[in-house]
Amino acid sequence: MTTDTEPRFLDEEDPANPGWRIWELTDQTRFNTQIMGRTLIRRDADGKARTRIFPELRHTNLVDGVHGGIILSLIDISLFSGARLYGALNAGAAVTLDLNTQFIAAAKAHVPLDSVVELLRETRRLIFLRGIVEQDGNLIAAFSGTIRKSSAPVAP
Repeated sequence: MTTDTEPRFLDEEDPANPGWRIWELTDQTRFNTQIMGRTLIRRDADGKARTRIFPELRHTNLVDGVHGGIILSLIDISLFSGARLYGALNAGAAVTLDLNTQFIAAAKAHVPLDSVVELLRETRRLIFLRGIVEQDGNLIAAFSGTIRKSSAPVAP
């Protein structure tokens, strides 16, 4: 179990992919690592936050497209990694309040899949984001979502 003083994410340069950072939970038994696999993050030249996964056969449905649940999971993870890259979310728990997604095209296995996020607004408790999922120049999905930051601990 991770305490509040232990880092929850491995966030370091990826030597195999210059310009990208590794974004993994330090607890390798959790959903992100067990289901999603390797995840990378970076800020693009236009300032948008990009989260990349590498879909495998295990991520596909019966028609050999990337399963919609994997795409939704990528989007949800990208809300948090994007908020972190924007400096809007540093540490502590936060939750997804809403996530609206429009699927536009199928994604393929064995081709990197990116979620590109932009920060729309940050308040004291909420972070509003929107973005797209793209693969090899093709638009796969569009989305918007809201994150609620954790409450400050109450003094005893």
